[in-house]
Amino acid sequence: MQLPEEFASRMGDMLGEESNAFFARYEKERVYGLRVNTAKISPEEFEKLAPFHLKRIPWVKNGFFYDPEDMPTKHPYYFAGLYYMQEPSAMTPASRLPVEPGEKVLDLCAAPGGKATELGSRLKGKGLLVANDISPSRMKALLKNIEITGISNAFLTNESPAHLAKVFPEYFDKILVDAPCSGEGMFRKEPAVMEAWTPDKPLICARMQEEITREAVKMLKPGGLLLYSTCTFSPEENEKQIARMLSENPDLELLEITPWYEGFSHGNPRWADNTPVLEKTVRIWPQHMDGEGHFLALMKKSGERVPDPVPSESKGPDKKTQQILDEFFKDMRSGGEDFSLDIRGEYVYAVPGLTKGIRGLKFVRNGLLLGELKKNRFEPSQPLAMALSKDDYAATLDFSANDERVLRYLKGETILVDENEWTKPNGWQLVCVDGFPLGWGKLVNGVLKNKYLSGWRIH
Repeated sequence: MQLPEEFASRMGDMLGEESNAFFARYEKERVYGLRVNTAKISPEEFEKLAPFHLKRIPWVKNGFFYDPEDMPTKHPYYFAGLYYMQEPSAMTPASRLPVEPGEKVLDLCAAPGGKATELGSRLKGKGLLVANDISPSRMKALLKNIEITGISNAFLTNESPAHLAKVFPEYFDKILVDAPCSGEGMFRKEPAVMEAWTPDKPLICARMQEEITREAVKMLKPGGLLLYSTCTFSPEENEKQIARMLSENPDLELLEITPWYEGFSHGNPRWADNTPVLEKTVRIWPQHMDGEGHFLALMKKSGERVPDPVPSESKGPDKKTQQILDEFFKDMRSGGEDFSLDIRGEYVYAVPGLTKGIRGLKFVRNGLLLGELKKNRFEPSQPLAMALSKDDYAATLDFSANDERVLRYLKGETILVDENEWTKPNGWQLVCVDGFPLGWGKLVNGVLKNKYLSGWRIH
């Protein structure tokens, strides 16, 4: 690979004798990774179930290397949301931000969703995930990834960090800032990033990172944690950013990244005015680990956490609408504890209680789209199917991954079902593959009318 001359020269100066090992990695084949969605399946269960050549990623509990010939994006388990395709070192930031169910979590630069989906999975439907991205064009991918993962308590906003900070002052328990960067750690994975790189790109990105992180700190609760990360090597975007943040915010403390992995490298204080504490930051170098490269820093804001106010009750649906919904949901065996119904036009949403009273934000989704009201009937949504488990709904059709009808279902075709395969003869069916939901169908006398979302179908 022909690296940009200015980049190679700078990396040679930074790494000295180690630069030969660094450059040698660019002549080797890149590695491929997937991250298991623990909201649906454990890594141990997935390892037994998946027909791939898997090897554990040692620094991420639910991460696996796979062989490119496995083509996991073509397998039905991918469409069931059992895993997310992600470069191995990029899995690290979300794995090192300790998120607990019930917390309020912000992914400030979330699209396309690799880190947001992991954070949301660990919330287990409790608390709130605000996944924000300033780019409207990138929100479509973020929304789909949140939906296919089955996250029900996400608030997807499309705002500038400055405006978000006005709405959420000292609000979040945990914040992840995977900052837009010069992308030097992605050159091997995405050559287009290398082609777009220029010597002044790190400084341009550093100015943007300054603006983003200043607003992020304002949104962090006293006692809360903020994890900053990039996929680049330049000190201007890494150690120098953290040194500036600590200088500007005396209430921030830099913490050790745990759990530590033997392949991690400490940040270098020499690259940021010899600030000794910067050794607590982490650098992922491709010559030390099977990853492309990353930088991480975990900070805590001093002070005691303030209890959240109890949200006010919201007005429910009218009597007729409630009867329509009750007719469908009588077959549902579970429900969200901290959600309220919100009906906007014909669409019905389960909205997280923590978003009640929030106003003045551009957003593409608040909570879980349950379905649509159509002429005195209710049609369940694709996101609802993905948020369920097989046991959550009384009427299911469960096919083996090797059954040719699974592929036909994913293509949107009508399929035939034998009477020994259904749990309820007619009506809405939750269609599953090996016990994991894929979507909806409507069964009439052994014929399943396909309701798989048209925009998700295989062509």
